[in-house]
Amino acid sequence: MVKEILISNDDGYESPGLIALIEALEGLAHITVVAPSTEKSACGHSLTLTRPLSFISVGDDFYKLDDGTPSDCVYLALHSLFEERKPDLVISGINKGSNMGEDITYSGTAAAAMEGVLQGVPSIAISQVMDFTQPIGDFTLAKKAIRVLVEKILSGNFPLPEREFLNVNVPYDVNNLEFAVTYAGYRFYANDAHLHRNPRGMEYYWLGLHPLEFKTRRESDGLSDFEAIEQGKVSITPIQLDMSAYKSMQQLREWL
Repeated sequence: MVKEILISNDDGYESPGLIALIEALEGLAHITVVAPSTEKSACGHSLTLTRPLSFISVGDDFYKLDDGTPSDCVYLALHSLFEERKPDLVISGINKGSNMGEDITYSGTAAAAMEGVLQGVPSIAISQVMDFTQPIGDFTLAKKAIRVLVEKILSGNFPLPEREFLNVNVPYDVNNLEFAVTYAGYRFYANDAHLHRNPRGMEYYWLGLHPLEFKTRRESDGLSDFEAIEQGKVSITPIQLDMSAYKSMQQLREWL
């Protein structure tokens, strides 16, 4: 039976990262693409509940979802385009920029993978770390990395239980493919909101990009995703959807 892969992203259906992902998976499976019609970076795990959504065909088994989010794309594709059997894998990316540490909670790229595992489909989110002062690269290492992972999954099994997905980040300007299993690090955030005024004097803000600064968690074994990237390794982090703070439950009981 032919393997089936559903692809989405949060950078939009024309993103070079999406095209690179399609190229990387050529010959491994039948591919269906459903991606947002416009960029939806940092939209998180949001669904559109206040207006209708429409698939617009842009090629063979390639659709853009009119103003939909990544979660919309995966949810609707799985329930509308895969009625008889679900795909073998959902892959989201290749994102232009990293999704590490707490950025995972903002990420539309990660959210598409979250939606996949919520619907019972093994899922991967893959992101290319970028130096945004330089032109966008060719995604060569990211393409190699995702092909290796998908070949391994399709020839065997997915390495995680239900409601967990693989969050993959690929270092910038590195040629050698080396994987590291990591945990999600702690990222530092700052106020990067820029105030401007339009010609009529009305104030508005642009939210900027934070530098990739992080804190090591010494209580954890191994490398964080940030540390792996610093060492030129492809970071693979297993992410679970259960966000319960189990270590704090007894403390909370005592507080009550």
